[in-house]
Amino acid sequence: MPRTGKPLLEKRVNILTKYMIQGGTPLFGEVEISGAKNAAVAIIPAALLVDGVCRIENIPQISDVTLCLNILEQLGAGVRSLDRHTVEVDCRHIHSTRTPYDLARRIRASTYFIGALLGRFGQAEVALPGGCNFGGVRPIDQHIKGFNALGANVAVEGGFIRATVGEERLQGASIYLDVVSVGATMNIMMAAVMAEGRTVIENAAKEPHIVDLANFLNSMGANIRGAGTDTIKIRGVDRLRGGSYAIIPDQIEAGTYMAAAAAAGGQILVKNIIPKHMDCITAKLQECGVEVEEHEDTLLVRRNGPLRRANIKTLPYPGFPTDMQPQITTVLSLAQGISLVTESVWSSRYRYVDELRRMGASIQVDDKTAVVEGVDHLVGAPIQASDLRAGAALVIAALAAKGQSEISCVHYIERGYENLVEKLRGLGANIRAVEESEEHRRLNLG
Repeated sequence: MPRTGKPLLEKRVNILTKYMIQGGTPLFGEVEISGAKNAAVAIIPAALLVDGVCRIENIPQISDVTLCLNILEQLGAGVRSLDRHTVEVDCRHIHSTRTPYDLARRIRASTYFIGALLGRFGQAEVALPGGCNFGGVRPIDQHIKGFNALGANVAVEGGFIRATVGEERLQGASIYLDVVSVGATMNIMMAAVMAEGRTVIENAAKEPHIVDLANFLNSMGANIRGAGTDTIKIRGVDRLRGGSYAIIPDQIEAGTYMAAAAAAGGQILVKNIIPKHMDCITAKLQECGVEVEEHEDTLLVRRNGPLRRANIKTLPYPGFPTDMQPQITTVLSLAQGISLVTESVWSSRYRYVDELRRMGASIQVDDKTAVVEGVDHLVGAPIQASDLRAGAALVIAALAAKGQSEISCVHYIERGYENLVEKLRGLGANIRAVEESEEHRRLNLG
């Protein structure tokens, strides 16, 4: 975890990690779910809005979080690690509103620094974001629409997004999002918390991490109502004070382990979750023949018999999440019958399918729809992750497959899953992380 005055990223750039997985072993045991990635990468930039010290608990140890904390430090924030999952952030002495280009461009969530910096300081200069590229365009037009409505001027030039407001502070406004956008909803919320007057965001996204961001800001003194519905109302305040806040458990991490148990078989207890957040995933796994027992903050997931076909359509929350689409498609590749998977959130998210085909899956993709004909088993193969959730899907496939798989480009996976190898080994999986030099990998690929 980060410590003030030290670089947060110390991994050697000339060493690559890959996962070696011997599949075919059912999973048994307990797994503890970490804090939500999608909440953490918004709440950390939101700390810029706080004129005081805030303590953030249940932070996942993942590379996207490390990058966000690194960016905060470069802007002048004090970042102090209290334990493995708790940091103290002090943004009272920020000396820059321009994020470092080399850091911000590596992470999609860097866009949240625009709303936070604009809301607190009236200006922001943030590098165009990077992160996962799963084949679709992830525009920020709705973010810009919201900033403009609040009175900011926004320009995209020289690889940076520049947002400024004149001598007056941002002004509350009514903003209708043309599409349901999680990122735009969160970014506009951050920009509006200290705007003068009242802001109303209509057609807002309703995901659990949006509610978590609103709860964090409210705990620091913001006045936000309606998060979790399609209309969010924000009354601007003059100042946010310090405080403590714990991030919610990760819905997608929990769903990934549930899908792994479904594909590989066995029985696992998924701990430290909010079962209500899992309903959309639980319902589909039950439709596939997986037994799921709900308790106060755990789910018992069991699969003994064959998997059944199901049709999936990704939708904004509370629908089936797009971030679980690759994982559930992998499960369906082992189900009896033909399943249809429709991706309605992003224009294209099937780059991982070619890797599943290397393992024997029978999947045909036509635009936004994948036709998945279940096979008896998958076979281990050398495969490559192309993005975070695709990488998780390939791990699931390798756990269920006969024989050994070698997964490369696992840095994508480590963007969003804390201690994946250790957690899977705790469930009895035969998985290990090995390092190889970049030169050695080039020779192997050549």
